[in-house]
Amino acid sequence: MTLKTTLAAAAVALSATAASANTIVDIAAGDDRFSTLVAAVTAAGLAETLSGPGPFTVYAPLNEAFAALPEGTVDTLLMPENKGDLTNVLLYHVDDRQLNAAQFAPGANYYKPILDSERLCITSHSGVTIADGTGEVANVVVADIQASNGVIHVIDKVLLPGTRPACH
Repeated sequence: MTLKTTLAAAAVALSATAASANTIVDIAAGDDRFSTLVAAVTAAGLAETLSGPGPFTVYAPLNEAFAALPEGTVDTLLMPENKGDLTNVLLYHVDDRQLNAAQFAPGANYYKPILDSERLCITSHSGVTIADGTGEVANVVVADIQASNGVIHVIDKVLLPGTRPACH
């Protein structure tokens, strides 16, 4: 093996190690598609928690998902006096286990996010969808982004708590 090949292999190994050392917050903060989510996590004071040891599964809405909410919703949630509501919405997107896409049971099943007393209905069948408390469904558009403290599943809708979604 040449020195050049050895150095290239070492660089690849170091890159893989550095990438796996990134927390969920590090990964989201480094990706412009999550700038609204990162702003919300910061405003809610959850960045330190989601940078902690975990494990966590985060269903991470894209900026476009936040933009699809009724006008003014994001600005209202980001106001300091609405920190509790913002925290509840964000915790509805977090599970305190690491759940890779292959671990979702086939069919439709309830999963409990960190937000107490709420449920999500996750359906795994040729893709993964998540029904929230409004009865609407988010699609997992990118699954299994591995972080040092869990996993991120990118979704196309902001999940909102409410009534228990139908899960059958």
